[in-house]
Amino acid sequence: MSVNVQIVFYSMYGHIYTMAQAVAAGVRTVEGAAATLLQVPELVPDAVLEKSGAAKARSAFKHVPVARPEQLTEPDAIIFGTPTRYGNMCGQMRNFIDQFGPYWQKGAFEGKVGSVFASSGTQHGGQETTITSFHTTLFHLGLIVVGVPYSETRQMTTAEMTGGTPYGATTIAGDGSRRPSENELAIARFQGRHVAEVATALKRGRNT
Repeated sequence: MSVNVQIVFYSMYGHIYTMAQAVAAGVRTVEGAAATLLQVPELVPDAVLEKSGAAKARSAFKHVPVARPEQLTEPDAIIFGTPTRYGNMCGQMRNFIDQFGPYWQKGAFEGKVGSVFASSGTQHGGQETTITSFHTTLFHLGLIVVGVPYSETRQMTTAEMTGGTPYGATTIAGDGSRRPSENELAIARFQGRHVAEVATALKRGRNT
């Protein structure tokens, strides 16, 4: 049983890209599951990216293909990754999803598995509202939303500052110098595996 999972992300300074790699690694631990990374188009002018230092950071994943809306009708599951912008998804991701209209009208996303991971600047910077508000969009598209159950006990640690929620994996970027911790990456790997397992079970059930 083969299952195709797309990890569709936007990353400005590389935090979400690092998390996306961990999510993909988790997907690939499930027999027959394939993970594809795609990034959404950039909207910020090159001069602004250069001035902010984001251009250098983004060069680390310039090899990742830019997603086209019609591609997202193909996989069995889609895992979205976005930084937090005032408690919501970033504008780049919103702009990309807003192009789904023609496919949404045809029900092209219905029955696929959907999931979300995120980053924020602080522990209380809106990482949970970013994911849960993103879920509203996924419900409208007809996706079956999957989070991170508490069997992933690493999200409950109090021994260190860490992201990780029952809604999806998260990381805390701070001033940008803090990179995703091993605890956060482990939760991201769990999310990838869990989504792939759910997608596999659904596909198997439909084929019996």
